[in-house]
Amino acid sequence: MKHLSLLSAICILGTLPLSSQDRPYGLRTDLIERTDVVYRGGYATSISLPQMSLTAVSGQEGFQYAAIATPNPSFSWIVPDEIEGQPAGCVMQESYRIRLYRIDSLEAGPHPVTEPERTLVWDSGEVNDGRSTAVRYSGPALEPDTIYGWEVKTVSTCTSIGYSMPICVPNGTESGWSDLKLFKTASKLSESAFSLEPLVKTDQRPTEVKDLGDGTLFADFGKAAFGQVRLTVAGVGRRQKVVLHLGERVKDGRVDRKPFGTCRYRRIELDIQPGTCTYTPEILPDWRNTHGDAVLMPDYIGEVLPFRYLEIEGLPRGTSVDIVRMYAHHPTSMDGEFSSSDVILDQVWDLCKYSMEATSFIGFHVDGDRERIPYECDALINQLGWYGTDRSYTLSRRTVSYLLDHPTWPTEWILQTILMAWYDYMYTGDDRLLAARYDILCDHTLTSLRQANGLVSTTAEAQSPGFLQRIRRTEPIRDIVDWPQGKGSFGLKGSDPGEADFFEFSDYNAVVNAYHYATLRCMAGIARALGKDGEATDWEDDAAQFRTRYNKSFLDRRTGLYKDGLQSSHSALHSNMFPLAFGLVPEKNVASVAKFIAGKGTACSIANAEFLLDALYGAGEGEEALRILTATHDRSWFNTIKAGSTISFEAWDDKYKNNQDWNHAWGAAPANLIPHRFLGVEPLSPGWDRILVKPQTGSTRHAEGTVPTIKGPVRITVDNDASGSRISLHLPANTITTLMVPLSKGIDGQMTVDGAEAPAKREGRFLVLYGIGSGKHEIEVR
Repeated sequence: MKHLSLLSAICILGTLPLSSQDRPYGLRTDLIERTDVVYRGGYATSISLPQMSLTAVSGQEGFQYAAIATPNPSFSWIVPDEIEGQPAGCVMQESYRIRLYRIDSLEAGPHPVTEPERTLVWDSGEVNDGRSTAVRYSGPALEPDTIYGWEVKTVSTCTSIGYSMPICVPNGTESGWSDLKLFKTASKLSESAFSLEPLVKTDQRPTEVKDLGDGTLFADFGKAAFGQVRLTVAGVGRRQKVVLHLGERVKDGRVDRKPFGTCRYRRIELDIQPGTCTYTPEILPDWRNTHGDAVLMPDYIGEVLPFRYLEIEGLPRGTSVDIVRMYAHHPTSMDGEFSSSDVILDQVWDLCKYSMEATSFIGFHVDGDRERIPYECDALINQLGWYGTDRSYTLSRRTVSYLLDHPTWPTEWILQTILMAWYDYMYTGDDRLLAARYDILCDHTLTSLRQANGLVSTTAEAQSPGFLQRIRRTEPIRDIVDWPQGKGSFGLKGSDPGEADFFEFSDYNAVVNAYHYATLRCMAGIARALGKDGEATDWEDDAAQFRTRYNKSFLDRRTGLYKDGLQSSHSALHSNMFPLAFGLVPEKNVASVAKFIAGKGTACSIANAEFLLDALYGAGEGEEALRILTATHDRSWFNTIKAGSTISFEAWDDKYKNNQDWNHAWGAAPANLIPHRFLGVEPLSPGWDRILVKPQTGSTRHAEGTVPTIKGPVRITVDNDASGSRISLHLPANTITTLMVPLSKGIDGQMTVDGAEAPAKREGRFLVLYGIGSGKHEIEVR
């Protein structure tokens, strides 16, 4: 709250009116922006929501749209952060007014109506509230299968925050009304339901086509994607069979027919007809990812295959072929951006950002193409990476809700669902997932598995039928730590440590109990957000006591490191990086634990490298984290690029897992780490009302990026040299920011903001300034 008290203290005088032209924009209903787009077969149409009724009457059905599934949706909008004709300043919303209308569908007839009528359903009146995200509708319950539209206008103040002569403008004026945002409700509404967006298709042509001779064409689309093929073949004199080869890998200049691991390849025979015809060869389902718990592709998209390369054999001489890949994915703008002076870092970002988009092909965060099953560890990395690359939230929310009802077997992954629910709230400000699933979230802390010593154990006798029922499991859970675990699994030699760094498993696991502590802290925040203050205090007290218990149980006083278990003397990377990442390590031990895990490097899976770097950034070791991010050996993200993949790997290299996938987004953690930890842009409060900017760019000379938030983009540029750092910030309206700039050990610094000396204070290894308002700012630290 230091930011808010400082803001209040410096607001003293003046009046700067807002222009009526500066209207709210980026309207979202139930977190969805494209509620007014009508699709058919994955492609956006020119048909409006009201016009759908006319096409349905004429028998042209089969449309998709983002159906709003609740009778009381939430509304969000962006407040403009620059006011035309006014000096730069911090724009803060004081109040809002929302009007919601019922929109009549158009009807067929001899004299058709081209513009629908609208009827006012609800007027909120002026609400003295600064919220611009997740504002709940509070009018009459919406009706199913009905089109509505809403608009909003705001009253905002324009505050000029200067650290030598602070000025505040206490009286704002109204904006104009926003554009009307249409949406249609689902045919069945439920207060606990979550609204979804349909999947879409994007047509892509090859970046290169080669004629290999003998009637063979080789097409490279530049990047792998989950999709289908559409071919238009012209000049065919007679009916003839051609063979298509689709794959993720090449060998000797051709599509690899027998790729390693579970990399994809598919052979398709196609009969082509005389003349000119267009063909969409059928991608037949693969039993491995279309049975059991696998998520199925929706019928309007159809079955897909991940491939980058297409080879066509047997084309008659004189024919021409137009080749299109129909790329299936979640609708996205991918508005996160990053570039730097480090070529390796830029390539790692491009790989991981694209991995987020490409693996959204099925509408859930899944494991890739091998199983197409949501797993918690995959989903957590997907969720955070998605937040770093796109201003879209329903894909992650849908996955978290699914996993609460369909948990997988690893203990740690079940605990991760609480972290995911908390991140959903922090990044959206929308507490409905927390409210709807509070009871099962409580069960997912695994508190009922705590034994007489107060620690969690997953021994068979601890897992009662009642416990399994509460967490929606039929089979017992078991600890994983990391995967694969060595001992000859997945083609590894018996002496190979796998990805668990020789971790010693026992009844009381240091990693599982570190996760348990993290869930207790999250549940305290969740209960507080839901107004359950008594329960929040209980969770907070339990977390504090558990932290003490954890350190007494697992911290080796002799070495200053954490042991794998109660009876173990071994200290694996995992036993130390998770306590450091989750805030369990006493301050006096942070440096030594950070040094230990930095020395271990990537002695963990590509998935758990997320937590390795999270721990290092949390300890202020930005340079060590940068070393891992930009490494080029075979246990690095760059190794994926060297191997020729354009979507992240499942394992660091083929030799570490014999069923290696080339389309596994759990290997794309830098999509989260670069914007949120390297550039350091994170939410400090739900919905980004308060923002933390804590860049830890290490020895990188120049870095810049755009970090998407529900309030609007945060744009940041960081330049470092021997004299200090220069940071340019462009912050969205309706936010207050805390800036933390790292300082070298034993060296103090001086900060200026927009040319004026700022009251920054050193806190540990950082120079900290509270209360930076929205708009553009130039910061120097010398």
